[in-house]
Amino acid sequence: MSGMFGTPGVSKKPSPYSASRHHPSTTPSRQQPGPSQLSPDQQQEVREAFELFDLDKDQKLDYHEFKVALRALGFDLKKAEVLKLMREHNHDEGGSGSLTIGLSGFMGIAEQLILARDPLDEIRRAFKLFDTEGTGRISLRDLKKVARELGENLEEDELKAMIDEFDLDMDGAISEQEFIKIMSDDV
Repeated sequence: MSGMFGTPGVSKKPSPYSASRHHPSTTPSRQQPGPSQLSPDQQQEVREAFELFDLDKDQKLDYHEFKVALRALGFDLKKAEVLKLMREHNHDEGGSGSLTIGLSGFMGIAEQLILARDPLDEIRRAFKLFDTEGTGRISLRDLKKVARELGENLEEDELKAMIDEFDLDMDGAISEQEFIKIMSDDV
């Protein structure tokens, strides 16, 4: 079913933009650039994050810009991890000695972090975005609120139909397990 379950940010292949924070178990190390394994949409979102947080528009990110750009992509790394990445991917053409990251380095780092994500963890994060009241269930009220926030013009009967289609236990809401089945194509 298309509609809100297929919207960017909450898709079957989770978007790099996530409201929650990801703590990778390993920090990506520098690798030779090759063809990207990210989808074109993911590549564009990473590029947009770089451009948005390159506050001084110098085509590179300093420590603070880099940390905030990573956070916008859903990665809340510790200072030591951020500094390690910056040292490994430093973009210091002028020889100033300052740690900065250019677009290609940022793309590589973001790709490695995104590919290292646990898909089940990402689905659970997406569920929490829909479960606006924190009840452990996505109700019609939750779905209406999310639809409004996403600018989706869906009628109440369309939203009810979405819930009815995936509400396996027929309790009028979508549980986390039902949501995982929806997003994993296990329905």
